Amino acid sequence: MSEQVTLTQFIIEQQRGLPDASGTFTLLLNNLVTACKQISHRVNRGALIGVLGSAETENVQGEVQKKLDIITHEIMVKALDWSGHVGGMASEEIDDPIQIPKQYPKGKYLVLFDPLDGSSNIDINLTVGTIFSILRGREGVAPETEDFLRKGNEQVCAGFVLYGPSTMLVLTTGNGVNGFTLDQDIGEFILTHCNMKIPEDNTEFAINMSNQRFWEAPVKQYIDECVAGEDGPRGKNFNMRWVASLVADVYRILNRGGVFLYPYDLRDPSRPGKLRLMYEANPMAFIIEQAGGVCTTGRESILDIKPKNIHQRVPFIFGSKNEVERVISYHRQHDSAGN
Repeated sequence: MSEQVTLTQFIIEQQRGLPDASGTFTLLLNNLVTACKQISHRVNRGALIGVLGSAETENVQGEVQKKLDIITHEIMVKALDWSGHVGGMASEEIDDPIQIPKQYPKGKYLVLFDPLDGSSNIDINLTVGTIFSILRGREGVAPETEDFLRKGNEQVCAGFVLYGPSTMLVLTTGNGVNGFTLDQDIGEFILTHCNMKIPEDNTEFAINMSNQRFWEAPVKQYIDECVAGEDGPRGKNFNMRWVASLVADVYRILNRGGVFLYPYDLRDPSRPGKLRLMYEANPMAFIIEQAGGVCTTGRESILDIKPKNIHQRVPFIFGSKNEVERVISYHRQHDSAGN
């Protein structure tokens, strides 16, 4: 690019159009980005600095933690708690919301994050990332859990950072989606993907086929039609893609289109989904819909769900508009038939 635009410049120029903008939000994003640069450095160095492998502990979800799960959580907290821009935080790795230490002022934003999404892939050098969601809170007030339990359509910002062949930040503040690539030479994120849009049609799907026996009939119908290819009712061939890293699958769909399904399954009625609503599904849904895609549980828009708890799980289906709407229609037909 002949004239490079840094992330800071991009955000400041956007805020100039808002008469009541104070610059606080820009400073908050800068702190988040600094944390992600630190995480990128540790992920890239991996075994060289001894941060790979299991920590031999479990998080609140009962998942075995990697060393980097703990390290990245601490990096995010330390980057934000002192700043005066944040009133409280919530993390995948901690049961309850994180309070700001008494010696620091409490800001007007609440930040929720998954510090290292896809961490099960880290030891085999596959793509991982950081996901974050920002809500507006009550300035100067220590938040209660209820302050975090807001619908996804109340987010003021959502983003994720992808630690792959290059480190990339994908961001929305409710005015489209833009992608920034970290220039390691100067330590700045540079705008490289302007106004990202998801194609309305595509012939790729992403799903964990090993769970097929637990799916509901609407999902089985959709996947069976895709697998049948040009000999089936769709009359065209589909390709399957599955990285088992949400950030990687979302980024692929942002660039190429397609549909991702981690649907409700029947094995455990008390666990209606795999992915967490507050710091995985909500921020990704905000990004996907700002890029022209659709996000649903199959029966309800992700962004319309009123959360019940910080670590609530939901089915998550998203991607190209026409494909996701087809999946929704299959759920509707199934339910109206009384199945």
